[in-house]
Amino acid sequence: MTGPGKSGLLGTVVLVMVVFLLASCARIPTSGPVGKSEEGSAGNLSAPVFLPAAPQDGAAPETIIEDFYRAGSGYEDDYAVAREFLTQAASVAWKPDQRALVYRSAKVVETGVENVYNYQLDVAYTVDVDGIATQSPEGTIENIPATVTQVDGQWRISAIPDGTAIPEETFKVIYGASPIYFYDPSFTYAVPDVRWFIKNKTVKAMTSALLAGPAPYLRGAVVSAFPSGIKLARESVPVVSGAAQVDLSAKELTEASAEDRLRMQTQLSLTFRSQPDVVNVELRANQDLVRVEDNGSVLPPVRDKDVPSREIAVSGNELVRYENNRVSPLPDMQPVSSLRPRYPAESPVSQTVAFLNESRTTLYSMVPGQSARALTTRSTMTHPSFSLHDWVWAAGPGANGRTEVVAYRPAGVANGATIPAVTLTPAWLAGRTVKDLRISREGVRALVISEQNGQTKVQVAGIIRNADGTPRELTVPITLVTASSPDQGVWVNDTTVAVMKGSAAANVTPELLSLTSGQPQQLAPWPGLVWLSAGNGAEEIYGQSAEGIFQRLGNGWSPQLKGPIDPSFPG
Repeated sequence: MTGPGKSGLLGTVVLVMVVFLLASCARIPTSGPVGKSEEGSAGNLSAPVFLPAAPQDGAAPETIIEDFYRAGSGYEDDYAVAREFLTQAASVAWKPDQRALVYRSAKVVETGVENVYNYQLDVAYTVDVDGIATQSPEGTIENIPATVTQVDGQWRISAIPDGTAIPEETFKVIYGASPIYFYDPSFTYAVPDVRWFIKNKTVKAMTSALLAGPAPYLRGAVVSAFPSGIKLARESVPVVSGAAQVDLSAKELTEASAEDRLRMQTQLSLTFRSQPDVVNVELRANQDLVRVEDNGSVLPPVRDKDVPSREIAVSGNELVRYENNRVSPLPDMQPVSSLRPRYPAESPVSQTVAFLNESRTTLYSMVPGQSARALTTRSTMTHPSFSLHDWVWAAGPGANGRTEVVAYRPAGVANGATIPAVTLTPAWLAGRTVKDLRISREGVRALVISEQNGQTKVQVAGIIRNADGTPRELTVPITLVTASSPDQGVWVNDTTVAVMKGSAAANVTPELLSLTSGQPQQLAPWPGLVWLSAGNGAEEIYGQSAEGIFQRLGNGWSPQLKGPIDPSFPG
């Protein structure tokens, strides 16, 4: 038997549209007429709630399995309706919140074993208990085994794995992407870790996920104010008069320093900022309010760090400053025209700059008062990118042809002295050619665009550093969905990157890829774009073609200056 067809999906979509048009929150039945609008549960009053149908008398095993998973969209009352499809023992044992399989299509298939079936899914996403979503390409098949038995003459499911399975369109309605926040190792910057939660259960789910620690790609790259082992003292986080009451295990909370408690409260406040009903956060130990004092020793972290408004560029074979649509000399820098510079980068914390030669085989750095110094020569190099720690990064093949990521710290190094350098060879880049590598504004993540056998991946990895800030490792990354095969990208803000495949001879359509969305957003196409840069936000995206520099303006591009090339904001 097949799963939900097109007509069923269309009906669901129509119901959802009606709900959103008629009320800020409604309950959506999975069968029968649309009911009246009612207030949703605490946490997100605009989130719709599905009311699934109960088991039908005489339903066949295949129908019971299909309807059980349809009922998994009805999360209210601890999935009470879905549990009606299970035997009593299975109902007690089943843990629906352990994961959600989001599918493009589904059907029940026989296994050849009596009373055992598979619910066969084409999986689009897998969302684990902490809201970490893993995307899967089309054609990713997973079989969920289901054993049925008769109870009082009716078929019921006696064995089923933990978790739910949800159609992709339904998932987009009842789940939402929300960042939880961690710190960079210096506690200076807030780093978003985007998770997917059921909209009506977000505050509690966010808290549990925060206490469980960062997603795998950020482990070791970020830190938390919450000590290992701390837990919620009760299985809820009530919001009372705008205050989220986070009740934690008393020992770990009371033994924490005043500074750490303030950082805990700040971390939760940042995490709850997307929740309109949360105004402030109260820390509690076994329901007793714990005082959180601010003596001025802990500065609030910087969220979504801005970059300076200036850009570095190349004009007349020299490095220049491009700002307010004007070009001026780069202060205190020696001429470099003999090196034919391209693709320059500027440190966000010092006057250090880096650039490639025209053939992209040599990476140079330069500091005020010194001549340019060659850092490395390879068969090809990616555009340089600086982190807040003053390390300049690039990637290219090593002597043995293996892909290497390199970082150098030329700032403050005297002429003739050795420049600190690090070479990383992440296993996940083996056999891949890196097209671009850009460090995020807070210095904790790296955007990596790579290609293998004609297949492009856009990925974000965490940067693990030693105590002195020296890069040590890139984590196994997450992969972003793109509709094209880009060869360059830039950070737009702390959760969004812009990417494109440049072409001097064709229309080019850049894309915005967001960690908070599974779908890329295409920008207006423009002929001959070969270069991208981005300042602070999606309205400060610049493209370059042979006709000059253009700034994104609404659903188009506005001409800027002609002459400078390869403009880049600091970083």
